Amino acid sequence: MAKENIAVIGAGLMGHGIAQVFAAAGHKVRVSDPNAEALESLSARVREIFELLELDAALAENVSAAGSLAECVVDAEIVIEAAPEKLELKQTLFDELIEAAPTGCILASNTSGLPITQIAAKACAPERIVGTHFWNPPHLVPLVEVIQGEKTDPAIVTRMLDLLNGIGKTAVHAKKDIPGFIGNRMQHALKREAIALVENGVCDAETVDKVVKDGFGMRLAVMGPLENSDLVGLNLTLDIHETLLADLDASDAPQKLLRDKVAAGELGMQVGKGFRDWTPEEAETQRKAMRDHLVAYAKARLGKIK
Repeated sequence: MAKENIAVIGAGLMGHGIAQVFAAAGHKVRVSDPNAEALESLSARVREIFELLELDAALAENVSAAGSLAECVVDAEIVIEAAPEKLELKQTLFDELIEAAPTGCILASNTSGLPITQIAAKACAPERIVGTHFWNPPHLVPLVEVIQGEKTDPAIVTRMLDLLNGIGKTAVHAKKDIPGFIGNRMQHALKREAIALVENGVCDAETVDKVVKDGFGMRLAVMGPLENSDLVGLNLTLDIHETLLADLDASDAPQKLLRDKVAAGELGMQVGKGFRDWTPEEAETQRKAMRDHLVAYAKARLGKIK
């Protein structure tokens, strides 16, 4: 696969991970960020990922810091914007990118929820703008949703899918630009039902998590929901839906339980209380378990790719 010049706008949590993913595949990557401290620590953070995944640290040299956005994109073939999730900020950045980047350069937004059509709404070249939703952390989670805006050139979507699959990511095509795209819609549909179960006194939060982790969640890594439906039979799925769907939570706004907890400052592990109570030790144990799980999966997957 031909190596391309990649520009990443943003050196934060997502940006440096995205840069590492492309660098590991041999692409040259420039990164810009208005935060000088983020740029100063960029090289060290990228190297930490290479060490974590036991990859050739020499490939970290493929990542370099740029002093300005214009310098970052001057010869870029692909630009990935990884700025904060603020619509006006992203719109302004894409105006600058259209002006500064080469005409044939693809302009992608790493947004987790903002519709691409809105991001491109004021742009003079909306056909160049596509969504690339990397999942956090991007160097450990393989999925990238490629979102086609209303005016995105289909050829750009195809090129981006090929590029991402070529570097070992699992790139999927969201053919319609809807809020939450594909993954977050399913994830938050599950969270809505989980919160409703607790709010309605069916069970406590700990039980919800146990049911997922020790029940159907064990299957999800190897068999998606529609594969499972085919496995058990669509006739059984239909029978269950006839009974169950009308009783599922259909709230069109966040539940009172969630709003009350946020209003009370019960924000989760960071403060020791959310849906569940957390000691600092318990919270760190959960964070470490997640990190170890994702790192082990990423290492195994990289071994298969090699």
